[in-house]
Amino acid sequence: MRIRIVDAFTDRPFSGNPAGVLLLESAAFPDAERLQEIATEVNLSETAFAHPLPPGGEADWALRWFTPATEVDMCGHATLATAHVLHTTGRATGTVRFTARCGLLTSTAHADGSLTLDFPTAPLREETAPPGLAEALGAEPVSVHDTGEHIGDLLVELRDEATVRALAPDFAALKTHSRRGVIATAAAEDPARGYDYVSRGFFPGVGIDEDPVTGSAHTALAPFWSARFGRDDLTGLQASARSGFVRTALRGERTLLTGSAVTVIDGELLTSF
Repeated sequence: MRIRIVDAFTDRPFSGNPAGVLLLESAAFPDAERLQEIATEVNLSETAFAHPLPPGGEADWALRWFTPATEVDMCGHATLATAHVLHTTGRATGTVRFTARCGLLTSTAHADGSLTLDFPTAPLREETAPPGLAEALGAEPVSVHDTGEHIGDLLVELRDEATVRALAPDFAALKTHSRRGVIATAAAEDPARGYDYVSRGFFPGVGIDEDPVTGSAHTALAPFWSARFGRDDLTGLQASARSGFVRTALRGERTLLTGSAVTVIDGELLTSF
């Protein structure tokens, strides 16, 4: 079985967020324990598994995502990576529909090679910063929002871009503050650089101290910053060491995430299910 490593939310190899992608030929997923073993072996923030569905249904492919430690409800960059593989290998054209734990998702390919994902918008709820959060994160929050069931993060607004970039969290302490992790964000210092807001994503609760570029986080960042800026179409920079851009478009209960992807490894999985 072929396994591919795809850098998502970037147009350059060795940047953005790498994801493992396995397209299964079976009509159902193998045992979750086996999928988890493979994801742990791949040891990237996410490995995506997809299998085709019968024609005529509401979706074309069933999709699941695993970190090295657990299965998750929603993942943007590994969905982008999966759609990229489907299109570049001729398995799909136009719009691809996926069914996943978080519901129906779609991906639409564009002539320039970029892809737009259609994801549910995170339902934000403002909260008081829990005791110890500032110490664990290493910065004082300006505001804190819960991001809802499928993401399970705290969205933490910080004072400025420099504060976000300088964060060095205590991951063991941060793990106690949300189900998945913490999204730290601030407005861009200089929007002329091509982005409106900056973020970083820390997810020790699912075995990822820092994620390079988190598509699912932008389903919360989009409504947060669209409300602040009064614009529905924005660009976010996730300022990890690898870095990557996510173009966001708020469409009510849905958020569109646009980015590019590059396949960097195409190999063979030498084991059976």
